[in-house]
Amino acid sequence: MEEIIRIPQERIGALIGPSGSVKRKIETQTKAKMEIDSHEGEVVLIGEGEEFFKAMDIVKAIARGFSPKRAFTLIKDDYLLKVIDITEFTGKNSSAQKAKKGRVIGREGKAREEIEKRTHCLISVYGKTVAIIGLAGEIENAEEAVKLLLLGAKHDTMENFLHGGRRERFEL
Repeated sequence: MEEIIRIPQERIGALIGPSGSVKRKIETQTKAKMEIDSHEGEVVLIGEGEEFFKAMDIVKAIARGFSPKRAFTLIKDDYLLKVIDITEFTGKNSSAQKAKKGRVIGREGKAREEIEKRTHCLISVYGKTVAIIGLAGEIENAEEAVKLLLLGAKHDTMENFLHGGRRERFEL
């Protein structure tokens, strides 16, 4: 299989890593081959099977602002990447996008920290996206919490969802 992934120019260095260490680690751990065009911001990924999809997710996670260390969480079984496009909630209005990003991050990062703590997921707010890395069952709650904030819900409402949502999941 082959896939071309576009990544922001400023994230290419993080993808390559010092002396190519991150690129090498992705290739070694996923058995995928990467060709990076740093001028165009394109990554050509070649590989097979489940490892290929893990390599794709790691590249996308780094492109969406995660550190390589956090992105490599996706190597583990059952970890997924979910990317939420903020423009679906704001349109092209850049000041509205900035405001929505601020709501997801919260004052001094408290909202993002609360979502991470309650869902055991990792959150990155970068560009026009919110990216989430987490286990299949937990990523849904993190996604819902982020969407509540993007739709304009109060932070208290989001926190109540996270407290109540986890209990409901285990009721029969």
